[in-house]
Amino acid sequence: MTPPRIVVIIPAFNEENSVGNVVREIPSGVEWTTPVEPYWQLQEVIVVNNNSNDQTAVEASRAGATVLNEPIQGYGRACLRGIDYAQNLEPKPDVIVFLDADYSDYPAEMTNVVAPILTDGYDMVIGSRALGRRQQGSMTPQQVFGNWLATNLLRLFYGVRYTDLGPFRAIKLTSLLALDMRDQTYGWTVEMQLKAAKQKMRVTEVPVNYRKRIGFSKISGTVKGTVGAGYKILTTIFKYL
Repeated sequence: MTPPRIVVIIPAFNEENSVGNVVREIPSGVEWTTPVEPYWQLQEVIVVNNNSNDQTAVEASRAGATVLNEPIQGYGRACLRGIDYAQNLEPKPDVIVFLDADYSDYPAEMTNVVAPILTDGYDMVIGSRALGRRQQGSMTPQQVFGNWLATNLLRLFYGVRYTDLGPFRAIKLTSLLALDMRDQTYGWTVEMQLKAAKQKMRVTEVPVNYRKRIGFSKISGTVKGTVGAGYKILTTIFKYL
């Protein structure tokens, strides 16, 4: 029996101090032991170097990742670059996992994130920081409020209940391609979740733990980044009504 193949996509902008830790801590797979174990194997880890001017690409490669370069900055743009590469792999992966490069998530929890897809047939799984344990200071007040507002708007306008727009997530490749993702910046996560709701995909959340990131956040750590991300998330929600 061929185990499901999983590809991890990690967008990275100036994360030389953390990206190697993330790549090294991604589990390589789980062998079949009992009927409830999510049996899978890691096919490839892809780090998309998104116009970094530090040693992000070097550190990612040193840790064992495939490094792609996306010179035009944008979180969604980097994810799209990774998807374009992943869908052309042979054999094709079964599941795509998205994970941030700042070491705020726990890569070892990937088994829990992919399990509902592999054992129960879900299309997508969101790793929810709201359901897990958050280290004090790991999310700014504006991040917490923004997540609360966005998830409540999704419930109001799209009839779907989420607790988080967490970046740590897994989705079947076929389902991901069916979403026809377009956003190239901060609206990426919410676009994926609302499109999954519109297409009535089977989606669930699992708790994930969250810690203070390594280094400085380019989004929540600046007024410009916070306002820009909030504006893009809100406009994306209304754009697809």
